[in-house]
Amino acid sequence: SLPAGIMGTVDTSVAGVVTITLEGTATKADYEAAIAGITFSNPLIDTLDTMDRMVTVVVTDGDNLSNTATAVIHINPNVWHQPLFPLGELMARQLSQPEFVSKYYSGSLSDWQAYYWIYIFAALIGFSTTIAEPALYAVAVKANKVSGGTIGTFYLRFVVAVGVAFALVVGTYRIVVGDSLATYIMAGYILVVIQTIFVKKDIVALAYDSGGVTTSTVTVPIVAALGLGLASVVPGRNPALDGFGLIAFASVFPMITVLGYAQILDLIRFLNKFKKQISS
Repeated sequence: SLPAGIMGTVDTSVAGVVTITLEGTATKADYEAAIAGITFSNPLIDTLDTMDRMVTVVVTDGDNLSNTATAVIHINPNVWHQPLFPLGELMARQLSQPEFVSKYYSGSLSDWQAYYWIYIFAALIGFSTTIAEPALYAVAVKANKVSGGTIGTFYLRFVVAVGVAFALVVGTYRIVVGDSLATYIMAGYILVVIQTIFVKKDIVALAYDSGGVTTSTVTVPIVAALGLGLASVVPGRNPALDGFGLIAFASVFPMITVLGYAQILDLIRFLNKFKKQISS
């Protein structure tokens, strides 16, 4: 936002030229801050234009023009950021654009409910990428063999995928509302520790491994791009912290769902055994 007393207009009528006009009653320091705060980005480009960018600044008091100050920006192609996975970043940006959100939500754009399409997309992308994760499939096959078929390959992959889907819903919600990342992660690990105390010990290693394999070759690029895209659109968010923070969610929640799945199976076995004892 501009300092108090300064108004700005942007003119793009001339091809290749962006003219920004700042006017109003303010101090020199305020105008310096306003000029220093001007940024330009075009994050959805597929190719890099390495042409130099020229920035010129002219000051006027209404009667006279100052000398023209010129700066040249050189583009370094070696540090250009190409999206990790364009679909994730592109969809995150499009689904969080004010024009799209206001089309499907009549309330305030500051409401967390306004971004429900983001939550739906995050859940779907998290579930599908996890099901397709080769590392998870390898762990599921190995667990099936070691358990003598007790642990089904599909069921393990399904439970882990549900965990990742739920993780991305919670993670994208956190980015939208701006809550502390550390609070959510600490709460998740506290729950994992509590579950570990009450679950059978032979399932603990599998649950922990399930949290690790979800952050592998297929899931990480898409999840990171989704978080980066959303964090760069929501004002006040840190793309590096909030974007990559989704990966931490994708690691914690599968452990919770696998441990929870094991606890539910133990409860079902206990109830069946209890019913048999009563009937006999």
